[in-house]
Amino acid sequence: MRTFFEWFKEKNFDANHPWLIYGKGPSFAKRHAYDVSHFHTLALNHAVREQRVMVAHAIDLEVVDACGEAIEHNAEVLVLPWMPHTNNSVGAHNLVELARHNQTLRRMNERQRLLWYNLSSGPQKQGDSPIVNARFFSAEAVLNLLAQAGARRVRSLGIDGGVTYSREFDDLQEKTLLANGHVDFDIQFSEIAAIILNTGLDYAPLDAAAPVRIFVGSTESEMLAVKVLEYSIRKHAPMSVQVVPLHQSGIEIPMPREAVNRPRTPFSFQRFLIPQLMNYAGRAIYVDSDMQVFRDIRELWMLPFAGAEVLAVRAANDDARRPQFSVMLLDCEALRGANNEIVKALDVGEMTYEQLMGEMVIAKSVRSGIDPCWNALEQYEEGTTRLLHYTDMPLQPWVSPDNALGHLWMRDLFEAIDNKVISADFVAEQVMKGHVRPSLLHQLAHRIEDGCVLRKSRLLDKFFVAPYKTLHRAAGASPWAKGQRAINSVITYLYQNQKFTDPRADARQ
Repeated sequence: MRTFFEWFKEKNFDANHPWLIYGKGPSFAKRHAYDVSHFHTLALNHAVREQRVMVAHAIDLEVVDACGEAIEHNAEVLVLPWMPHTNNSVGAHNLVELARHNQTLRRMNERQRLLWYNLSSGPQKQGDSPIVNARFFSAEAVLNLLAQAGARRVRSLGIDGGVTYSREFDDLQEKTLLANGHVDFDIQFSEIAAIILNTGLDYAPLDAAAPVRIFVGSTESEMLAVKVLEYSIRKHAPMSVQVVPLHQSGIEIPMPREAVNRPRTPFSFQRFLIPQLMNYAGRAIYVDSDMQVFRDIRELWMLPFAGAEVLAVRAANDDARRPQFSVMLLDCEALRGANNEIVKALDVGEMTYEQLMGEMVIAKSVRSGIDPCWNALEQYEEGTTRLLHYTDMPLQPWVSPDNALGHLWMRDLFEAIDNKVISADFVAEQVMKGHVRPSLLHQLAHRIEDGCVLRKSRLLDKFFVAPYKTLHRAAGASPWAKGQRAINSVITYLYQNQKFTDPRADARQ
């Protein structure tokens, strides 16, 4: 009996050839709307009874008993854990033992169509085959299985949240639906996000525009903030995400003739590059770099335009603010105005800077369709806030240790370093360039989330001048006002002599 990994290697699959996973969720009903002939296909559990596939996968032995005939007829191979589950718990017998008595397993094994793998729930590892993790549902096992085997691109139909199956499985509603005790299928999304983050797998539902394309208003001095923002997005996103810092677009932005119409920040006009960067097709999200995300970005990505070209953040009920454009969803096909045309309109007086930036008059239709929880200004409520916007520039966590919510940002920075998404060397490099405060290194070394408790290490920031204060300087110029050579020596010593571990030692130094 071969492992799934041995079979995968024997097949010599192209790593970039896409796979399609069928689950029992509502989107399974959409399968006839797509040409799936170019996919390798895999069915989870009872989905094999409705759809011919290359691979049928099950964790629970009850699926084999219920779908034995369909498995033999509709699947090329059947893959199960070495120790299949029964009644939603690890069974007492391995697959070889079960194949002696279960007719479907025996016939599939005799025809070399039965494959196995080590599931993380098993009591012990069989052979030298890798362990495949799954915490809640079988979709997690299959995504890890494919990623570990070498597949790079996966799509799905029927791996949905909520509490229902597709109509094809109405007969199973009272038998198998959430039989493992979980209250809904949403719980799997956090694990799927972790799989994508840890493996680099390109995964998305087939019925969703993918990847989620996010463009960030940025400068080189804000790249640490951009990277933490990107990590905070990816850690919650159960589908592939592409994040683009706009200052790296390579497109020069024209400058209006009159000073009154010129951008107030280096990235004010960057958002108008997005339709061009998207080749005037599809949707895109714009955000500023000084933000942090706490929820699945798909909530924003999947919002309907309903005839609008731009979705902006609406004001809260008790808030007198106008619609906010620091978070936007853009219909790039509809927004075909080039930057040259925008600048020309400013130069000839067809619109003012305030109309451009405050009303987004370049769009024919703007709708305040984004909930204000997607742009919470210096406010955070656990479970409610989707996106936190650090608008108080002197207190942004990478600039000052005194932000009351800075511990949230530090937490994601720690996680990003632990997950090897951001390196400690990169942080040190940003400190040396004067882009972020030196005391950040001390917080990293001692894993101090709350910068407000720092005492002695604040001396490291004595000569630090935040980049936003020196925007008038030439590009690439150091923002350090004085004492750079001396403080750099201190920083170098600190970085070279403190390990970035979690000693919890003298945390208030």
